[in-house]
Amino acid sequence: MERGRFGDVVVGTAGDVAGGVVDPKAALGKVRATTGPRTLLALAAGLALGYLLARSRLRA
Repeated sequence: MERGRFGDVVVGTAGDVAGGVVDPKAALGKVRATTGPRTLLALAAGLALGYLLARSRLRA
């Protein structure tokens, strides 16, 4: 990604988040359209890993 476009991506993402607050149903549809199975698998693995890491730190 070019450095000049980075600001555009940040502003676009902030706009998507703000739009998600206003209309959650449309935001969910947009997320479903842009994510693929690999993204969902990576997200699930990250959540599981984070949960296990947090749980192990609570025991120590």
